[in-house]
Amino acid sequence: MSPRTARRHAALLTALLAILWGLFSGPPAATAAPHTATAAPRTAAAGTFRNPLNTGPDPFVTTWNGTYYLTTTQGDSIRMWRSTSLGTLLEADPITVWTDTDGSRNQHIWAPEFYRFGNRWYLYYTADDGVDDHHRLYVLESDRDDPAGPYHFKSRLTPPNHSADFAIDPGILEHNGRLYLAYSGINQYQHNGLNIAPMSNPYTVSGNAVAINGAGGCPEVREGPEFLYRNGRTWMTYSTCDTGKPDYQVWMMSLPSTADPLVPGNWTQHSGPVFSRADDHGVYGPGHHAFFRSPDGKEDWIVYHAKTTSVNTYTNRTTRAQKITWNADGSPNLGRPLAMGATQDLPSGDPGAGTYWINDDGRSSGDGSVSYTGTWNSGTGCATQCFWGDDHWSDRAGNTATFSFTGTRIALLSVRDTGNGIAALSIDGGPEQRVDFYGAIRTGETLQYLSPRLASGRHTLRIRVTGEHNAQSGASFVSVDRAEVYTR
Repeated sequence: MSPRTARRHAALLTALLAILWGLFSGPPAATAAPHTATAAPRTAAAGTFRNPLNTGPDPFVTTWNGTYYLTTTQGDSIRMWRSTSLGTLLEADPITVWTDTDGSRNQHIWAPEFYRFGNRWYLYYTADDGVDDHHRLYVLESDRDDPAGPYHFKSRLTPPNHSADFAIDPGILEHNGRLYLAYSGINQYQHNGLNIAPMSNPYTVSGNAVAINGAGGCPEVREGPEFLYRNGRTWMTYSTCDTGKPDYQVWMMSLPSTADPLVPGNWTQHSGPVFSRADDHGVYGPGHHAFFRSPDGKEDWIVYHAKTTSVNTYTNRTTRAQKITWNADGSPNLGRPLAMGATQDLPSGDPGAGTYWINDDGRSSGDGSVSYTGTWNSGTGCATQCFWGDDHWSDRAGNTATFSFTGTRIALLSVRDTGNGIAALSIDGGPEQRVDFYGAIRTGETLQYLSPRLASGRHTLRIRVTGEHNAQSGASFVSVDRAEVYTR
């Protein structure tokens, strides 16, 4: 090798190490009120994504014909989001696939799930008349072979021995060529206990429900049953403890592929939770989950909701996803919940999201940067509640933070808190939109703002501190943390 070649190789190696350091090193030490953040060397992040996928709870995802379809609990209707990449579900526009005028079932619409049988889709959900104990199970049928409908009402799902009882979280078990309705409802074990009933077709319950006594580490609930099929067994996972608690978690039972699921003794209990809080990642109450396959069918993934606060609350439950694996004994390994903003590889066969991040300190995985006017505080006190463990914040009226980016849309995620106030946001110097950063409970990486769709090209998002706050807030701070940029 000639000296010139050696020097060239050494320079390339130095540059590569610099890039790797920028990607994998932790955030820099806290600095005192910088005015401008200088971006580190940028590297493309093609083929990756970051959570959240949606701001709602109780998620269900299916991939079909190269598209992801997602539902979450919305309360007054059933909405669906669809995208060709997992990484762009957060910016997808919702489709309302169902509303109801029947007063007995048009409120508290929760936990929709949808399955394809034949050339039709069946959408299962729970709803009531405004009284929680009146929750019952229902199913819709699509008018054509499309997960997004349109749908028409098909029937109520009623096991004869629980015809007048509370019931939520319907899921479908497919076992030995037969269908079964699994749900959470009243039984001798819990008010929200696991039940399984036989079905003669996708919209008819054909017999009594049997109760399954699932363990759970707490007395409250056993809900949201979901199923995996592999290695000669059916795996039933379910959520336990109250969903408002940070200890909401997932437990598991299994059944041999030849056994009758209506015989409770055929189910084998797995010891201990298989998916639970990860305080070091800032993840609390992970549960009410579902499973889906990667677009090419080679990988198994879990989609679930979790919170960024350990406070007992039903708010801030956001939808997240991550890949799962399989243990040597044939059981599923759900792993540990990843931090909200952790960068993950997209599912196998996903064509790519075309997204990148911009951190509040100026680092970016794409063509992005951020600059500040006025005096801003910065530091790492927010720890796992912030992307890269740091953020900037200010309550000085007139101070600005401006993200410059190349793309078609930008999302701003940051801390909401009891001392936060109102910001004025504008795209490319246009009209300002007032956004309240206040939250009754402190939460991190909360979606504060999603811009309109923009022409592909160079844009700016300016965040101006107004110095104002609502009557509940104790101060007027505005927090700047992560921007997620969409390029397609």
